[in-house]
Amino acid sequence: MPIVPRRAAIAFIFVSMVLDIVALGIVIPVLPQLIKGFLGGDTASAAAWFGIFGTAWAAMQFVFSPFLGALSDRFGRRPVLLLSILGLGIDYLIMALAPTLTWLFLGRVLSGMTAAGFATAAAYIADVTPPEKRAGAYGLVGAAWGFGFIIGPAMGGYLGAIDLRLPFFVAGGLALLNAAYGFLILPESLPPEKRAPFRLARANPVGSLTLLRGHPQLFGLATVSLLYQLAHTVFPSVFVLWAGYELGWDARQVGLALAAVGVAGVTVQGGLVRPFVRRLGERRALAIGAFFGTAGFFLYGVAGTVPVFWIGAAVYAPAGFFNPSLIGLISQRVGPSEQGQVQGANSSIMGIAGMIGPGLFTTVFAWSIREGAGWHLPGLPFLIASAMFATAGFLALRATRHSPTGAAAPRAAS
Repeated sequence: MPIVPRRAAIAFIFVSMVLDIVALGIVIPVLPQLIKGFLGGDTASAAAWFGIFGTAWAAMQFVFSPFLGALSDRFGRRPVLLLSILGLGIDYLIMALAPTLTWLFLGRVLSGMTAAGFATAAAYIADVTPPEKRAGAYGLVGAAWGFGFIIGPAMGGYLGAIDLRLPFFVAGGLALLNAAYGFLILPESLPPEKRAPFRLARANPVGSLTLLRGHPQLFGLATVSLLYQLAHTVFPSVFVLWAGYELGWDARQVGLALAAVGVAGVTVQGGLVRPFVRRLGERRALAIGAFFGTAGFFLYGVAGTVPVFWIGAAVYAPAGFFNPSLIGLISQRVGPSEQGQVQGANSSIMGIAGMIGPGLFTTVFAWSIREGAGWHLPGLPFLIASAMFATAGFLALRATRHSPTGAAAPRAAS
């Protein structure tokens, strides 16, 4: 099997993820409105159904991420990635043409199943990247998420103003275009001699979590990942509501603020993670990310004015060092035949956070601003997220005190 050119492979994964995440982001501004239309304009019912849609999507991520990861360990990354992207395109077209709320829900469920292929993309990166360079590569993946969520919602809002179903057609077209691009360009990254037999025990969330328990340090890092992902659900859960309530922002101001935060995240993860990790090592880069993430969330929590919010946003930006370093450390603790399974397990953890976080933070926010509340603190969800981030950083440093690969040691700049 020919050797995969690392730069070309990483470039494809980056472009592929940007396209897929733009497709995900396009539907964000219009999905609640489309649901509301099916319910005759009932806002309360639409809000309840939107929560159900979100929980179902996260549940599919939880269940199918390890399944697709284990399939990629057995049959290779390329076919699983291409089928996942193709399925995502078909799912968006189902939603674009949905005649009823039930069909729309079905499309969203299928979207959650096929979007679980992001775990396979992470395993692909581990295949083609030396262990000491993986944090930098995963930083590019984080930048792809940032690009996608800057471009996607803006496109969705513009297209949705023309027709609520148009963003779904465009999202489906982008995903299908991406699948065709991958079919022509993407090489396989996992040679046959490094593949693992497919076993159902490995291909389900319980089995994947058993893998985490069976490797030194992995279970501790999985706990870190859960806390980190939980903390980050505070943004999609309450940011729009909080900014309107506390800062008096309208939708345009909220969108501009999210875009600015996204640009800062792209700058850190796309441009700074690699040189910082090369000089300091994953463990120290992770500690820097945890410190600034904790401080940034704390400032959001106490921000009662716009200037304090922007100070918090600036302080929060280096938090982008945390997740690429964490994923790099996780990937170094298993062999090539288990990369798909361990990345699937990590995506399942994201699914768990996606099922728990929105309900937790919206409930806390509602409680903190309720009428007659003795303790009025609208930023309480962000303060809880700050505590979660601080705990994640502490546990990560404990779990990586003794690194089997030397990843915790600083490396000289090259």
